[in-house]
Amino acid sequence: MNAQPVTDQELIGRYLAGDQSSLEILIRRHKNRIFAYILMIVKEKELAEDLFQDTFIKVINTIRSGSYKEEGKFIQWAMRIAHNLIIDHFRKAKRIPTIENRDDFDIFEKVRIPVESIEERIITEQIHQDVKKLIDYLPKEQREVLVMRHYGDMSFKDIAEVTNVSINTALGRMRYALINLRKLVDEKNIILSV
Repeated sequence: MNAQPVTDQELIGRYLAGDQSSLEILIRRHKNRIFAYILMIVKEKELAEDLFQDTFIKVINTIRSGSYKEEGKFIQWAMRIAHNLIIDHFRKAKRIPTIENRDDFDIFEKVRIPVESIEERIITEQIHQDVKKLIDYLPKEQREVLVMRHYGDMSFKDIAEVTNVSINTALGRMRYALINLRKLVDEKNIILSV
């Protein structure tokens, strides 16, 4: 007989009943996804770690206070908290994050051509750099949805929850982001194939 996995809601209930290990299970279950999202937006590992800790401090304090009411939607709720903390950080810092390649994190790493020549690799890397630069030209809302969808592998439902908009709005932003990217590719005369 297969045991059903414990739901997030059950873990929260157990934690509130005094089982500290339930909170650890809940954090472990979602930490990679939330941390990856934060890191993808802020681009700095130490800052991402701080914002991740702040996210879970807020999560824990909200659960302890009895204010958590998001039944069955823990991950979306935690991602929304992380999203809001990121926005607060950038408002305080008065700067907007940009997409850039770092030695320890390449958002285009998934786009690899098997057994490519050195020339093909150089061309592919140039295409990736060109596309990254083009993404920076997109309006903030479109850039955000594109990054969450393609590099965070998030569903449009989750994107809508995190950004606090309807699914149709998230889909529309993605559609316009792709349209605008195509226009930018044409304007900049960029060739996107080897």
